Amino acid sequence: MNSSKLKARIEKNIPDHKSYRPRIFKTNLEEDMQALEELLDSEDDLIVYDRYRQQVNELMKLSHPTRQLSAEEQEDLFREYLDGRDAAHHGNWVYYPWNRSLVHLLVEKDFIAVRTNRNKYKITDEEREILSRKKIGIIGLSVGQSAALTIAMERLCGELRIADFDTLDLSNLNRLRSNVYSLGQEKTIMAAREIAELDPYLRVTCFFDGVTPENIDSFLEEGGKLDLVADECDSMPIKFQIRFAAREKGIPVVMDTSDRGLLDIERFDKEPKRAIFHGRIDEENIDYSNMMMILDAILDLSQISDRGKYSLSEVGKTITSWPQLASSVMLGGATVATAARKILLGEDVPSGRHYFDVGNELTKTKN
Repeated sequence: MNSSKLKARIEKNIPDHKSYRPRIFKTNLEEDMQALEELLDSEDDLIVYDRYRQQVNELMKLSHPTRQLSAEEQEDLFREYLDGRDAAHHGNWVYYPWNRSLVHLLVEKDFIAVRTNRNKYKITDEEREILSRKKIGIIGLSVGQSAALTIAMERLCGELRIADFDTLDLSNLNRLRSNVYSLGQEKTIMAAREIAELDPYLRVTCFFDGVTPENIDSFLEEGGKLDLVADECDSMPIKFQIRFAAREKGIPVVMDTSDRGLLDIERFDKEPKRAIFHGRIDEENIDYSNMMMILDAILDLSQISDRGKYSLSEVGKTITSWPQLASSVMLGGATVATAARKILLGEDVPSGRHYFDVGNELTKTKN
């Protein structure tokens, strides 16, 4: 193999590590169509995906749920939907610069109606409308990535703010949904792109430095106050600071710990004077050097699994950090999303600690 040729190709194909928002070209706007034409002229290797008719057909079927539409009826409804316009000049074209892809999609209202149709009636149309106005912040993108993707799939908000300072390592692939060609990529961008490829109309804002004392107010309030925070970060000081700030601003906080399915809920929106971590630590005298005291406040060490306890004892000896399994991370994402949905819809979800210990349930003796 000629190594110089390989080196030249590597330098030529340096990946786009920064963009994470797609560009939407609206076919009913002349300036957008002009910009789209310029894009087509400038991008020789652009990949175009046009499954617009399939989307319209599905929209028509959903609009006539009591009928089995014939091919002729589908054709008539398709033409009626186009209203005399060429299909290429209907709907929206969405450009994803990181993979040079252009996709033909329904306009936002119709896209959302079709994409979320299988939520009915577990999430009603009225509830979907309420959720579309909500803003959710997620700090830390291990369990947080799973939570963000689940929230996006169910479309539980209109805006997601995601924060993490870290990049993807090979060892992260035991629990994060990604791929080997994304190694070295910011976890925020990796999650934001996957959400954009699922739903380009869902707004995502990345905080590339994670949440810090300097940007915590921006994370919580810039562009409108968050309605809920999911804390999945590893920084102990930030775990405390985000709760102090959320309590001051009346924002509920949820957290999954990836051990025994522990979901922690603090309803600062309902209890403005509630002690953080359920009063398990002296707020006035937090000693960040006393890690066992901190962990006990966060996890309740008497309740963690036997393997979790052993893992803690091996940190700094045979392992470098707290281990997490993909199954636990996925479960955490599901429970965080479920709690978020219920809280944001005004259901009676109290503060407290809840265990969804699947492993323990599977090994219980059954009669």
